[in-house]
Amino acid sequence: MTLTITRGEDRLVVRADGTEIATYVFASDAPTFEGPKPYLHPIRALDGGVLTGYRPWDHRWHKGLQFTWTHVSGENFWGGPTYIDGEGYVARDNVGRMRHDDFDALVDAGEEVSFTEQLTWITQAGSEWVAETRTHRFGGVDRERGLWVLDFDTTLRNISGRTLELGSPTTQGRAKAGYTGFFLRMPRAWTGGTVISPDASDPDELMGAVAEWVAFSGRHDDVDGGGTVLSYAGASSAPPPVKWFVRSEPFPVLSPSPSFDEHIYVAPEAEISLSHRYVFGDRIWDAEKTRSIAEELAP
Repeated sequence: MTLTITRGEDRLVVRADGTEIATYVFASDAPTFEGPKPYLHPIRALDGGVLTGYRPWDHRWHKGLQFTWTHVSGENFWGGPTYIDGEGYVARDNVGRMRHDDFDALVDAGEEVSFTEQLTWITQAGSEWVAETRTHRFGGVDRERGLWVLDFDTTLRNISGRTLELGSPTTQGRAKAGYTGFFLRMPRAWTGGTVISPDASDPDELMGAVAEWVAFSGRHDDVDGGGTVLSYAGASSAPPPVKWFVRSEPFPVLSPSPSFDEHIYVAPEAEISLSHRYVFGDRIWDAEKTRSIAEELAP
């Protein structure tokens, strides 16, 4: 199976034998309130089924699969309003952006393709706070089983000159709202989809829990059939354990959160590193198949 990457003016397109499986938009023109940043959308299964949602009416800043943070010392690199304890969600002039600076390396053909990117996180006031190096690797294509694999690695270096406090709405006082990190918004049609993990299948039980992996399956609206997304918790160099933010209702989202309910403190010039794996399938897997694939493809 040959994978290729084609570069355009503002995006990279990944294909598996001609099927577009992912588009990475590295130069976003989103409004300031949506926190402009790179994102992957659409992500497709090998049969062409779309596995991501984009700019839904309820959260315009949700764009496919993207890496970001909700709370960084009072700044919001997520987009949308900021949670303030005692006030709720408030629109503030604190929504930052992520600037694509360069691609250090790009492997554009083979059984695995990849790119390594340099980015800078910039506050709305114009201060540069974080230098990021991130790598996406696409591979593991298996036509017979209808799946492919995405590996994501990132290192964040604090260039703000001050200690940065990384958190979430939950660290700021809102229960069960620990979303941050590598965040996936799935299609609206997947609302009410099936969630499976090693220990639980109830999204409410998984919210804020520690689990090696979580899988989410749903049915498509526009084409027959459905798909499955399997996400591994991965690893973080920061002290808090990676915990899950997962919802099937009122909309489908999935994220291994590195600061769900505990702050991460990053000293000036210090770094934290994260790594995650996603597996995208072109059919709905039952519990037995999901567990088998999750064990086999564990990083």
